[in-house]
Amino acid sequence: MNSNDSQLNSSHLLRFIFDRRRTFILIGAAAAVLSSVAALLMEEQFKSTVIMFATPQHSIGEQFYEEVKRNDLLEYGETEDAERLLQILNSDRIRSRIIEKYDLWSHYDIDRSEAGAQAMLGKEYNSNVDARLTRYGSIEVSVLDREPQRAADMANDIAFLADSVANRLRNDRAGDALGYARSSLEQVQQEITSMEDDLGKLYELGVYDFATQIEGLNEQYATAIAKGANANAEKIRRQMAEISHYANEFNKLSNLIEAAYEREAILKKRFELMKLDAETQMPSAFVVDYAAPADKKAKPIRWLIVVMSVASTLVFALLILLGAENLKGSAKA
Repeated sequence: MNSNDSQLNSSHLLRFIFDRRRTFILIGAAAAVLSSVAALLMEEQFKSTVIMFATPQHSIGEQFYEEVKRNDLLEYGETEDAERLLQILNSDRIRSRIIEKYDLWSHYDIDRSEAGAQAMLGKEYNSNVDARLTRYGSIEVSVLDREPQRAADMANDIAFLADSVANRLRNDRAGDALGYARSSLEQVQQEITSMEDDLGKLYELGVYDFATQIEGLNEQYATAIAKGANANAEKIRRQMAEISHYANEFNKLSNLIEAAYEREAILKKRFELMKLDAETQMPSAFVVDYAAPADKKAKPIRWLIVVMSVASTLVFALLILLGAENLKGSAKA
């Protein structure tokens, strides 16, 4: 098709519309009236928004008990942290709490006993509550509602509940680790108590420090032999023989209890670190802007509804009239 054909077709279409201008005017006017009535009947909704940045979920205990700090609790989270927080914001835990607190069954006028009521409530909730990542790396939580104050309260509560749920998940995870740390520490302490009891029995037998005692007795034995004090030398020899009888046990217990003390120190530190993680509440997000009641409606945009309705109606009417004209032409042919 050349440019001349295109111009002819365009001219034909414009002529076609011009010849039926009264019809199009009537259709457009009717569409404007009907869409205006429909727009006026639509319920007004107000929008409130919370803006927040996710925080990294680092160990709190590490900041207090580790000498080398690998992470900073005050830094902003990465995209991965924001996506994790977004999952929490969109979770059923938060949704169910918001539905219960604000009685959204009644507010959205949904009958619980009706078939598919849960799906209807979820659809209505998702159409009015939205949490998404922005291009700046922050998270935007927005709520639409016919009551401005309710919209602001719901948005702020969703942000607050995100902290609550995130802390619960972190505390529960740290609590499991704390249980393992406690049992390991108690086991080591029981082993230490048992070895201390065994060493106490050796102390009662006169074995306090085998190496030092044997060294001292050897010097005394050599001195007694040199002086010809055979009776005293024999007494010292029997004493060394008696102490030597417990040498292996004493040395074994000494080495084991020293290693156990070192393990106990490490486990105590780990226990305190995990205890702090299990009991401390830390924010999962920095809230930049809290939601406030809107003083201007967000929906519906009535003029846009009227314009789009009139435009789509006129296009549809044009297509119908063109189709009818083609059918008429075909019938004549």
